[in-house]
Amino acid sequence: MLPYGRQSIEESDIQAVAEALRSDWLTTGPKVDEFEAAISAVAGGSHAVSVTSGTAALHVAYVAAGIKPGDEIVTTPLTFVATAATAAIAGAKVVFADVDESTGNLSIEAARAAVTDKTRAITAVDYAGLPVDASAFNELAHESGALFVEDAAHSVGSLLNGEPVGRIADLTTFSFFPTKNMTTAEGGAVVTPHDDLAQKARRFKGQGLVRDQSSLRFPDEGPWHQEVHEFGLNYRLPDVLCALGINQIARLESFRTRRQEIHDAYNAAFAVNGNLTLPGTVSGAVPAWHLYPLRVEADRRRAIFEELRSRGIGVQVNYIPAYWHPVFEDLGYKRGMCPVAEQYYREEISLPLFPGLTDDEVERVIENVLAVVGS
Repeated sequence: MLPYGRQSIEESDIQAVAEALRSDWLTTGPKVDEFEAAISAVAGGSHAVSVTSGTAALHVAYVAAGIKPGDEIVTTPLTFVATAATAAIAGAKVVFADVDESTGNLSIEAARAAVTDKTRAITAVDYAGLPVDASAFNELAHESGALFVEDAAHSVGSLLNGEPVGRIADLTTFSFFPTKNMTTAEGGAVVTPHDDLAQKARRFKGQGLVRDQSSLRFPDEGPWHQEVHEFGLNYRLPDVLCALGINQIARLESFRTRRQEIHDAYNAAFAVNGNLTLPGTVSGAVPAWHLYPLRVEADRRRAIFEELRSRGIGVQVNYIPAYWHPVFEDLGYKRGMCPVAEQYYREEISLPLFPGLTDDEVERVIENVLAVVGS
């Protein structure tokens, strides 16, 4: 089975991890600082706080943003459930707004209509790796007294109008799961240009511990002393995984280039087929494509999906609208709230897309899709 996504591991990655295992550090050590500096560089110089997963990054971001019970966050339903679930866990009411029909990204007009005086964050997802207009969402959030959170789980390494993802949003979250644009096996990061938000994120992911003597309530207790002023959790990414991430970042641009080549090959092959809708893009975007979200006729999607899988093409669907999950249904959310996102889901199939995909394998995917879909 040819998977829709796969990590890209080479001997240098293995060597980097082996060297970390032979060092004095397995958990928080020098590789964490080195990795965070490298992520900061990718994100245009923003502060970077490494964490254990993309989900942890979202949780940390919402806590840093001060989300509390009674607050509202506006977000997209066309995303992995964690985007909304972590806000709900922080106590917020999740308000879903519809997406752009072409790109699958959160519609800024729909987000604007969903904002209330209780909105504390607007969270947009860079669906498939295509960056949202962070400047426009920043402006909308700030004029509403809220913060803009960019869920960039798909888009580390992407740019829009020359700006790297992570430089503009108040808080940006990355995921380094194996199928993403680079990996630390499991892992994620929160990046922000704001000193105060970075400090809040770093403190929460480190169990809330305060060690700086100038900030201690009881500074004369002894050199061992540390305090917890606000509760936190252990979301620390260990040195051994940061060692892998450092080596992956060195190849991030080559990963992006290969993903674009595959994306272009699919576009060229499928553009002439009237039964297929290609992924949308926007002017000025240089995406690090995480997904190739092809859209087919909705009433044939399941049959096409199952036939491609039977032929060894490991297609996937991204995503079930978040509020369709029973946990949100049980909270009173109804199907039909975001019709554009729901129709996008009914048509979407993600084709294999990862740097290690060979030209022959790309051609195999194309031939099978065209054979199954028909002209």
